[in-house]
Amino acid sequence: MLYDRLEGGKVQCRLCSHRCRISLGKRGLCAVRENREGVLYTLNYNVVSSEAVDPIEKKPLFHFRPGSLAYSLGTIGCNFRCKHCQNWTISQIDIDESNAIEMSPEVAVERALASGAEVIAWTYNEPTIWFEYTYDCAKLAKEAGLGTVYVTNGYITREGLEMIAPYLDAFRVDIKAFTEKFYHDIAGAKLAPVLESAKLARELGMHVEVINLIIPTLNDSPDEIREMCVWIRENLGRETPVHFTRFHPYYKLQNLPSTPLVTLERAYDIAREEDLQYVYVGNVPGTEYENTFCPQCGELLIKRGMFSVELNRMTDERTCPRCGRQIAIVTGH
Repeated sequence: MLYDRLEGGKVQCRLCSHRCRISLGKRGLCAVRENREGVLYTLNYNVVSSEAVDPIEKKPLFHFRPGSLAYSLGTIGCNFRCKHCQNWTISQIDIDESNAIEMSPEVAVERALASGAEVIAWTYNEPTIWFEYTYDCAKLAKEAGLGTVYVTNGYITREGLEMIAPYLDAFRVDIKAFTEKFYHDIAGAKLAPVLESAKLARELGMHVEVINLIIPTLNDSPDEIREMCVWIRENLGRETPVHFTRFHPYYKLQNLPSTPLVTLERAYDIAREEDLQYVYVGNVPGTEYENTFCPQCGELLIKRGMFSVELNRMTDERTCPRCGRQIAIVTGH
């Protein structure tokens, strides 16, 4: 799906914003889409590297079916080259060397239902490069009454996102930084297409939550964080949940320290100053920053701990029980 044939047997992929032009016998940057005699093939259609049943809060999604379980699947490969990737053992290896199983979309949905999950999520590596499989799964999942989630770097094209939009409920997108330099140097990509896809997901009616992993010295400047918060408010809306998460040294960035809590608290304060209504701090368990409060009266609405909901005081009408303010949360009914 989503490619054009070019002269000389080349093809151009239209799935992600790299829009790779691929010569005969070669693969795109994701390394799982291959030009065979002028036809673009996906190599990972039903290839599953990772399977788990996670709390939805672990994605993290705090305003989409809180307290539910998400049947989660990942594959092989990625269209980014993030130097801090926690899942590099599946995202940065060759599919020919992978230790994976085959699972049809029908079986995936059956296993999701059998697990007791309310949601099926494509996660762990980039779901965009698994497009045909996730598209087929999502159609079946919607028919079965499951919620559907992309945990994504946001590099999907307009064509791809519009195609899967009728079957995709939630778009949990990383805005990894707010400079093109970071995206070029650390992720091997560009910022602008990520912002475009986040806006489009919202326009197409998906529930959108943003995650920003704050890495010391690379994307932690207050000015950059403020600029991102203003963009989110003006383009995604002030009720878009935003998660600032703690970096830990990993993969090729083991020379950097973990994010100080004071840096995360400063980001939280900046976001609230810019009128973002639902702001969270992640990878720092045991803080109040995991909880949902009413933006109007400050009432505790959802108390969380260790990726789980410990207390949910929301009314069935999704309003604050104290002041009656409508709360931007998607429930399963």
